[in-house]
Amino acid sequence: MRFKPVPEPPADFETLETVYRALPAAVDDVDDCCAHLVEETPLEDREEAATWLTFLRALELAVEESGSFRRRETGSSGDAAEPLALEYRRLGRAFRARVDGADAVCAALEDAVEHGSTSPDSQARQDAVEHGPTSPDSQARRDADEPLTVAEVVERLREDGSSADRRRSGRPRVDPERTERLLEWAVLLGLAERVDNGYRVALTCE
Repeated sequence: MRFKPVPEPPADFETLETVYRALPAAVDDVDDCCAHLVEETPLEDREEAATWLTFLRALELAVEESGSFRRRETGSSGDAAEPLALEYRRLGRAFRARVDGADAVCAALEDAVEHGSTSPDSQARQDAVEHGPTSPDSQARRDADEPLTVAEVVERLREDGSSADRRRSGRPRVDPERTERLLEWAVLLGLAERVDNGYRVALTCE
């Protein structure tokens, strides 16, 4: 199953940990899980809390039972107060496998490293116009090092007619705002890094 809701990414990983810790250990511990999260975390309203609950379920941090949610324990001791066993790798795998569009966004960044940027507006290509062409190998290295903007990632997703994500979801278009949120979550989960005005695969993931 793939989950579509993607909340606005928080400023830091600690916010994710805070929301996770605030989840009840059992579904009957609180009467209203959304209201509980609004009261105990930086989340501002029920709609935002509901989006987060579905997203946490996608990351395998929450379990839905009897119409409510509880925390899925991640540490070996089952203690959610431990310095979280919210490991980047495990969360990254769940993000790519269970959030609709996440794998396609990460694959676009990986493809840029492997094949280089094809955008006519890329800085490397502008340099070539201004200073003359470089060798194909040198150009490929420079393109591969260049980050992709949100618009360039969206363009790649639109061009990728074979994308499994698009076949499953049947979306007629790629939403730039949702794509940016996916990219920011990829950064937060260690799958990508923000460089200048764009994104590239995290060095540890290459």
